[in-house]
Amino acid sequence: MIFSSLPFMYFFLPALLIAFFIPKKNSTRRAALILFSLLFYAWGEPLYVFLMIFTVAFNYLFGLLISSYGKDDTKRKMWLIAAVAVNLGILSFYKYTGFAADTINSLFRVSIPSPELTMPIGISFFTFQAMSYVVDVYRGDTEVQRSFGRLLLYVSLFPQLIAGPIVRYKDIADELDDMRVRPYDLNDGIFRFSVGLAKKILIADNCAAAVSSLYGTSEITLLGRWMGALFFALQIYYDFSGYSDMAIGLGRMFGFKFLENFDHPYASSNATEFWRRWHMSLGTFFRDYVYIPLGGNRKRHIRNILVVWLLTGLWHGASWNFVLWGLFYGILLIFEKKFFLSFLEKLPKTISLIISRIYFIFITGFGFALFYFETDTFKSLGYLFGIGVSSASSLFTVSIIFENLILLAAGILFSYPVVPLLRRAIEKRFGVSYVVRRYYTSFISILLISVSTVRMVGDTYSPFLYWNF
Repeated sequence: MIFSSLPFMYFFLPALLIAFFIPKKNSTRRAALILFSLLFYAWGEPLYVFLMIFTVAFNYLFGLLISSYGKDDTKRKMWLIAAVAVNLGILSFYKYTGFAADTINSLFRVSIPSPELTMPIGISFFTFQAMSYVVDVYRGDTEVQRSFGRLLLYVSLFPQLIAGPIVRYKDIADELDDMRVRPYDLNDGIFRFSVGLAKKILIADNCAAAVSSLYGTSEITLLGRWMGALFFALQIYYDFSGYSDMAIGLGRMFGFKFLENFDHPYASSNATEFWRRWHMSLGTFFRDYVYIPLGGNRKRHIRNILVVWLLTGLWHGASWNFVLWGLFYGILLIFEKKFFLSFLEKLPKTISLIISRIYFIFITGFGFALFYFETDTFKSLGYLFGIGVSSASSLFTVSIIFENLILLAAGILFSYPVVPLLRRAIEKRFGVSYVVRRYYTSFISILLISVSTVRMVGDTYSPFLYWNF
């Protein structure tokens, strides 16, 4: 089941809202959320829902074991290592076994059987969340949770279960205890959900169609390849940030305040800034649980950056193009840290701005092309530099661009913080009160949901891209 579907919006969500808001007891509300969250996951993964419950169960036990040894750091560390090993072992088994077998077969010309495993949806997200809980208990950053039900709710909570954002236990621990929802939470949550829905249905899915047209033709042109990379960059941004908006909005409806996951990353001027704004929960996870423990900026920081980005690439998928994508950004960040950013600071501001924008557009387009092409990666990347293309442009390429010109303009415009800045300026200028804000956001919510619903009725099934990771 996906958020941007008619069954979810008009059957699942209304039923859950009724089941959640009618009872007043926290325990009953928690039970309703757990039941519906497991149903949500089981809708697409009827068997793997038990794997998720098992993941919660052994992390629950490891948390209790770590907590029970008090100041005996040796035994606490032993159980922490065991917890991390089990989590990563399960993740690696489902996600990387086939990749490892295929790689060994190619390198050593052997025939190791490659198991045909269906990767559980969202396994990277719920594994990281469960593992972060155990690590935080070990560090003393959070109290151990003695209620299995509350820990199960933390991991299985349906808004962020499938594709994040990665939520740390300590950030919602209080909300797991107190299930109160204020009226403005419900209003703000619906508005945020409607914005994310519109991003997905009205922009991301249409960008996907443009990418398919530009990359699906046998006529390979230089302009077509770069425009395909641009449309894919817009698709993946609106798809994933749209999902995050919907997840944050749904969480808000039930009293949970998830941290932001995107901050207009395409307004960046370099890769360093981009990765502070894109998928922020994943960046924070790798910073806190990998980069800093390795030594951070204090020692061997170049090695630490490369390790983090190698793991980031592998986290996104079991394919060599993701490994190369991770290393590409790791090398870029080192290049910027050591040379490029200090070079730009020495230039006049206008020239620095022009160079940085051209640089950012190029690396982003190239980076997402590397991300997109899982097969024939180098051949496909060569097209971006004119190697093997049939021509610079074609009538077909130009026609696709003109057909999607409004989509392209809207995608670029809304990727910048234009709407939030304009909204704040208007509210400040006219002194908009909370009551007025509630009415106009409700109107916008109804409008966006209505238009998106009309599109969903006629469109085919369109899952979120990050379900694959």
